[in-house]
Amino acid sequence: MTGVLLLNLGGPDSLDAVRPFLYNLFSDRDIIKLGPAFLQKPLAAFIAALRAKKTRGMYRLIGGKSPLGAITTAQAAALEDTLNSNYRTMQDRPYRVYVGMRYWHPFIEESVERMHREGISDIVALTLYPHYSIATTGSAIIKLERTAMEIYRTDPTQCRETCENSSYTIHCPHFTLRCITSWYNHPLYIEAIDECIKTGFALFKEQPEVLFSAHSLPQKFIDDGDPYLKEIQGTITAVTKKTAMRWHLSFQSKSGPVKWLEPSTEHMIQELARRGVKDLLVVPISFVSDHIETLYEIDILYKDMARSLGVNLQRVESLNTSPTFIRALAEVITKS
Repeated sequence: MTGVLLLNLGGPDSLDAVRPFLYNLFSDRDIIKLGPAFLQKPLAAFIAALRAKKTRGMYRLIGGKSPLGAITTAQAAALEDTLNSNYRTMQDRPYRVYVGMRYWHPFIEESVERMHREGISDIVALTLYPHYSIATTGSAIIKLERTAMEIYRTDPTQCRETCENSSYTIHCPHFTLRCITSWYNHPLYIEAIDECIKTGFALFKEQPEVLFSAHSLPQKFIDDGDPYLKEIQGTITAVTKKTAMRWHLSFQSKSGPVKWLEPSTEHMIQELARRGVKDLLVVPISFVSDHIETLYEIDILYKDMARSLGVNLQRVESLNTSPTFIRALAEVITKS
């Protein structure tokens, strides 16, 4: 039996969970260093307390919680069915799919412990971030590797690593862990985005301009060699080869005083309005599920801004459990 672990960020499942979720996020020293190490958690607690009220207000507007947990669970169920579609009985099914979140339940630790209890020793980790960044995929896999070593009681010096394309495998005495780190140009992933864009075009009388909106990242990460931006551009290149369109790229969801990738989505909407663009289809390119960045930032914040500027802004449906997208994940697992 192979255990597939879908890795994602996670999101608060209630308004009461917002503050501890933020604390977990800002406590991750692998992605953001808040002063010296001994101050990381106290500063994380301070930032979480500072931001909790405003963030709870955002979640109230989208139903009082993040839908990410429920959507990722649905993706896992659909993926498990697809991976096992050629097997008739439950006993014959060679794959079992789990969900491991970085900053909220079910945590990576909880899911790996469950896999261990259920006798899974062959693990495939697939991040639900198509584009590699140390801030997302990197952080999740670092946590997963540490956790697996502890739960399977394995000495890291007894393990060896083999690499192949965008994945690598850690071979240990008590388990094997294959980590798939990037799949930004997989043909079925590109096809799934293209399907959403074509459906989005039907919302307009004439073909709109397209704004690919990716989650932002501190510029320093890119300067230090993070491949995130190149992989985002690679996805867009593949999509725009399938369907002709006038397109632009922007970045959303930045926070903090450091320099982030530009232009911001807010600035790009304002600039396109200034140029006379009236119809705009937003494609959240680095997101595969609905969550606060799509349901609040795009559907409420950016749509209201666009309306005030005389722009008809619509968003493509998120991939969520799109059959083509689920088939893409299955192929990434079985053919990578």
